[in-house]
Amino acid sequence: MKGYNVQLTWDDEAEVWLATSEDIPGLILEADSADKLIKRVLLAAPEIIELNGVEKRKDFYFHCDRHERAALA
Repeated sequence: MKGYNVQLTWDDEAEVWLATSEDIPGLILEADSADKLIKRVLLAAPEIIELNGVEKRKDFYFHCDRHERAALA
C-alpha cells in the first residue's frame, strides 16, 4: 500500500482512542471516538508530515483495533 498506515487503538485505562503511525513520525493523537480521531489525524497529519520531511503520499489507511473482555454469567 502506497499510503500512510495509521493505527487506532483503544486505551482502556484512559478511555480514549490513540492514533500512531510508523509512516508519520511524531503522530500521537487521542480522541474519545474513532471517528473524531480520524478527523484529527486528517487535520494534523499534513503539518506533521511537512515538519518531519516525510514523503508525501495520497492515501491514509486506518487500522482499528479494540478488544473487550466480558465475563459470562
